[in-house]
Amino acid sequence: MRKRVIVGLSGGVDSSVAAYLLKEQGYEVIGLFMKNWHDDSVTISDECPWLDDSNDAMLVAEKLGIPFQTVDLSEEYKERIVDYMFNEYEKGRTPNPDVLCNREIKFDVFMKIALDLGADYVATGHYCRKGVIEKDGKEVFQLLSGNDNNKDQSYFLCQLSQQQLAIALFPIGELQKPEVREIASKADLITADKKDSQGLCFIGKVRLPDFLQQQLKPKEGVIVEIPKDNINYKATKISFNTKTEELQYLSRKAEYAITDGEVVGKHQGAHYLTKGQRKGLSVGVKVEPLFVIDTDVIENVIYTGQGKTHPGLYKKALFVSNEELHWVRSDLALKTDETMSVLARIRYRQPLDNAILHKVDSGLYVEFENLQSAITEGQFVAWYLEDELVGSGVIS
Repeated sequence: MRKRVIVGLSGGVDSSVAAYLLKEQGYEVIGLFMKNWHDDSVTISDECPWLDDSNDAMLVAEKLGIPFQTVDLSEEYKERIVDYMFNEYEKGRTPNPDVLCNREIKFDVFMKIALDLGADYVATGHYCRKGVIEKDGKEVFQLLSGNDNNKDQSYFLCQLSQQQLAIALFPIGELQKPEVREIASKADLITADKKDSQGLCFIGKVRLPDFLQQQLKPKEGVIVEIPKDNINYKATKISFNTKTEELQYLSRKAEYAITDGEVVGKHQGAHYLTKGQRKGLSVGVKVEPLFVIDTDVIENVIYTGQGKTHPGLYKKALFVSNEELHWVRSDLALKTDETMSVLARIRYRQPLDNAILHKVDSGLYVEFENLQSAITEGQFVAWYLEDELVGSGVIS
């Protein structure tokens, strides 16, 4: 009997080609469009809202001769993604909705609906690959980078579990983006030349301040510029009794006060800005552009530094608490006092860098070989063994 695959058809070229390839491979394919957002008031109007995407998805399904339906997941999306985002921003952390959306919506709520519809597999148009190895007589699933280095989306799936990977398919993971467009064009799919969507997973291009202002009220505060010779950056020779003490020091959050620098402007709320941000500060001309080096949501102060080489932007280590630590490969999870050499990244599309994981009682330190710019609380760090993503965590 043919295996049934439910494809999350988003109305973009990638998921369209994923559905096309699965049909060519002889699967019974059903297309499902997830409607996750109702409020167009915060969407930038000329970017196609969900309605256009839904129509494109339906036309692709029609062309492929596969059943199609729309599922409304906006309630779950609001609870699990939007409310979480507001909560994180309020705490001064910067969440990654795309990673959460995959963990909570596509590979949880959506996956359950697909299984109820008798699916053997759930497929998406992600640029990543799945591997299977045998270990101790059991199948172990691997999350591998996509073959297109420019488009690799394994990072966005860094929170998936073995159970989720077991029934996931990534049909375009072996392909390069131009090949995907060529397949769509040859198959005469309406999405062949459609621009890639940008912005929040499923919401589209959003004015983030407008979006956040729905719940987080504007509150005027000051922008302070911290000079490059601040005491925090003075290199002092410190001796540590243990490696953990050194890691605590390397990953510490710098402590700033308004008196450490000069007030250079005003902002509408510390929770609207994030570390490493350059746009949206509206401060007069400086020799070099100002970057956010820290936000204090309690005192409502934004700390900035001039230039992308400002020492306030850089750190060599970060910490992930046990509650926010996740292993895609649970069989490789470290025990206390164990270490592992990995490749790691702290944001999508960032080049991988050599790092060492250090497991301690309370969580895990990631110590990088090179200084990292704008390590941001609330974002995800993901680590790899060669091209396999094996674990991730929320930066504390």
